[in-house]
Amino acid sequence: METTDDHGALMDKIYRGQRHIYDATRKYYLFGRDRLIGELDLPAGGSVLEIGCGTGRNLALIGQRWPGTELFGLDISAAMLENAARKLGPNATLSRGDACGFDPQALFGRERFDRVVLSFTLSMIPDWRAALAQAAALTTPGGSLHLVDFGDMAGLYWPAPQLLGRWLAHFHVSPRAGLIDSATTIAAANGLRASSRRGPGGYYTLVTLRH
Repeated sequence: METTDDHGALMDKIYRGQRHIYDATRKYYLFGRDRLIGELDLPAGGSVLEIGCGTGRNLALIGQRWPGTELFGLDISAAMLENAARKLGPNATLSRGDACGFDPQALFGRERFDRVVLSFTLSMIPDWRAALAQAAALTTPGGSLHLVDFGDMAGLYWPAPQLLGRWLAHFHVSPRAGLIDSATTIAAANGLRASSRRGPGGYYTLVTLRH
């Protein structure tokens, strides 16, 4: 069984070099991220935790779109967090941890957040349902969880889904076929309401869990 340290070492191996070109390359196929950010509807002085914050690209844009927001980021890759720290500086609190089980009070000094974000993260986490359950439990009363990840791609013409699947496999990325059903089940267990939307051609899926 893969441990937290094993997965962290794998992510560091994959992204130690890739992190320097990550933002420049991922903009061509990680669609839906900016749509998610624009729909966060943060309250004044609200808080956001991004689980799997990577280079800090999303947190930086959230800070620009929603000024005054408290920004928090978690990632299992120390290499990616180095980039995020350089990008965000003192504007965010960052910590290394496993998305499937971490203590937010110990890492960030708080138990819950107004918004929790998962952006193309679950498709890289082996026990992704545990990570989603952990994230859902971290929202404040009246808060919400927002996630975007690869969809079923049913509306795309062959061979695009097959070619993309092979490319993603190089980075240990596996689109999650049961994402919406699992999110609905986890939402019910946490007293939340789940809603979902498909991106063009089913390329990506947006899921929101709200109180």
